[in-house]
Amino acid sequence: MSAAGDAHGAPTGAGAPAPAGRELRLTWVQPEDLLPHELAASADEGRDVSDLAERWAAAGGDVTAPVSGASPVPASPELRALAVALLDAADARPAPDAAAEPADLDAVRKSWPDAWQLPTRVDRDRLHGAWLGRAAGCLLGKPVEKIPRHGIREILSATGRWPLRDWFTAQGLPAEVAARWPWNRRSAPTSLAENIAGMPEDDDLNFALLALRILETHGPGFTSADVAQAWLDWLPAGRVFTAERVAYRNLLLGLTPPDTARRHNPFREWIGAQIRTDVYGWTNPGRPDRAAEAAWRDAAVSHVRAGAYGAIWVAALAAAAPVAGTVDEVLDAGESVLPPGSRFTAAIREARALGAGSDDWESIVDTLYARHGHLHWVHVRNNAALVAAALAYGRGDLERSICAVVSGGWDTDSNGATVGAVTGALTGAAGLPGRWVAPLRNRLASSIAGFDGIGFDELADRTLALAHAAAQRSAA
Repeated sequence: MSAAGDAHGAPTGAGAPAPAGRELRLTWVQPEDLLPHELAASADEGRDVSDLAERWAAAGGDVTAPVSGASPVPASPELRALAVALLDAADARPAPDAAAEPADLDAVRKSWPDAWQLPTRVDRDRLHGAWLGRAAGCLLGKPVEKIPRHGIREILSATGRWPLRDWFTAQGLPAEVAARWPWNRRSAPTSLAENIAGMPEDDDLNFALLALRILETHGPGFTSADVAQAWLDWLPAGRVFTAERVAYRNLLLGLTPPDTARRHNPFREWIGAQIRTDVYGWTNPGRPDRAAEAAWRDAAVSHVRAGAYGAIWVAALAAAAPVAGTVDEVLDAGESVLPPGSRFTAAIREARALGAGSDDWESIVDTLYARHGHLHWVHVRNNAALVAAALAYGRGDLERSICAVVSGGWDTDSNGATVGAVTGALTGAAGLPGRWVAPLRNRLASSIAGFDGIGFDELADRTLALAHAAAQRSAA
């Protein structure tokens, strides 16, 4: 998921001026656009909302959820009012009784191990590698975000770069292919081989920076309210999407966490929280439990159940990656914090087995699409499964891993970032290939005040300081 305007929004997303003669269409918050997504989300959770769908269709509403953040034509005032009423009705329906998918941390924590066997001593080079890997993987996926898997392959084949092993390029791309599969509009000027000049802004990095600031400001005992306040203080509303944008709106309406995650939020089990939690792992090396607890508090602002499971899974991966010796140790740590009977956990385990069991990446991805292709391209289960498969398939190698996951489609920049962070931490900065690191130019753009232009070396230093502080507290 990225801050690129046309990837997570209609042609005019929040913060962008509407073209002359067109009404501003705010993405991811308009009731007539939220309702079809809510119908899909409720059905996925096992709630019967067929009567709500029938009322919406009878009134002329479209029950098909828009792929982007807004439908092309605004609803009438009457239809919009009905959408609000039906969203309220959906919110009032009780969640299904699913003990296998707990909604509170205490229940999730019951299955965790009593002790953790990972080392807890971390060095700067591996934290530096984590930051660099996260940026490189994200940057690789940025220009093709929202382009489907077969479109990505056509672009690469047309430019002689299939299978993917390098940055995307527009050089030599036939005009008809470019027209059929246009690059991400906001990302193309800064994320192709011919124009990369540092790491451009992206929400996958903005949220990592924000987590760093939360920890530096509030310490490891920060609350969900602290996270919410940090959003309001530091995070521009136009740079958040899906569940985060809904939660942001709910904050401005006066709601507080966890209610911000629940009101009119059909994206509550999408990928957003999963992209926010690496830093909680990096600053708790060898302690997936502490990383997961921090991640859950962050996720609670905007996500529930599987949306939060994705957050704690990535945090646990990130806690292991800078101290583990193999990617299997990292994946074990991630699975150790998940509810064992959840659909999310089942998807992760199956995908990991697929990735480890074959060198035919295309066949692996075919199977994942057969299992999860019905989900929106920003949902958490399909994307987490793709990440798990790519990590197992990549065997700790950054290039093999990020190229696999990005070529697999769905949320290309977010998945590239997560896979890059894990493999970068396993490898360490000194061992990363220069062609993936040099274009970053040790510079990260950000819309979060105080971070624009920061170097990855400084981020590694600040992360290491927090990790050392955590170790000292544990020893006391």
